[in-house]
Amino acid sequence: MTTVPIPADWPTTEDEARAVQDELRARVVLDEPGPPPGTGHVTGVDVAYDDARDVVAAAAVVLDAATLDVVAEATAVGRISFPYVPGLLAFREIPTVLAALDALACPPGLVVCDGYGLAHPRRFGLASHLGVLTGLPTIGVAKNPFTFTYDAPAAERGSSAPLLADTEEVGRALRTRTGVKPVFVSVGHRTTLPMACAHTLALTPAYRLPETTRRADALCRRALREAVGPGAEHPAPPHVD
Repeated sequence: MTTVPIPADWPTTEDEARAVQDELRARVVLDEPGPPPGTGHVTGVDVAYDDARDVVAAAAVVLDAATLDVVAEATAVGRISFPYVPGLLAFREIPTVLAALDALACPPGLVVCDGYGLAHPRRFGLASHLGVLTGLPTIGVAKNPFTFTYDAPAAERGSSAPLLADTEEVGRALRTRTGVKPVFVSVGHRTTLPMACAHTLALTPAYRLPETTRRADALCRRALREAVGPGAEHPAPPHVD
């Protein structure tokens, strides 16, 4: 497990964080397809918090994209690097997530975030932020639509419907299990929305959420318990990131 300091130049105010978003957003690449689903590696990242103790734990879990077997995993623990502000969640998580990715023993391939990419009020959620900083292809697969609207897709697995900010499509509501609530997929960096949806379906052979997210969630919770002991919390703030 890696212990992570807050970077010396990390934003400390909302204005500073939004300025960083504005600068980095221009670097998002949207004209590459990314790796084909079922090939190479695919990595899930997730975080768990204990706000009372000012601790965040991040996990990165690499799967073989063809078999979904675990290839490598790593965790990192650090201080929470930014207060909770809607639209700026990435600034709480990025330093620790980067440390977990850096500690992996193999290349991560496509990275799947438990959150959003372009489906973000400023079109620069966690998946986009992480993609730009690492240069890796990234997608966001979220559990809720938050501020965006959609028509329910057909009940069958694989059905989808646009996730909309007014009339702009920022992602897709994607049915990964027949008759089960959809997940909400958006592009992060260096891939396309159809490819992001295809990866999500390849990662959900048995459950609503991708195997990458399920494995990373379990690992970061365990890392947090090991770091702070019993009673560690994993709050799920109603963020729009």
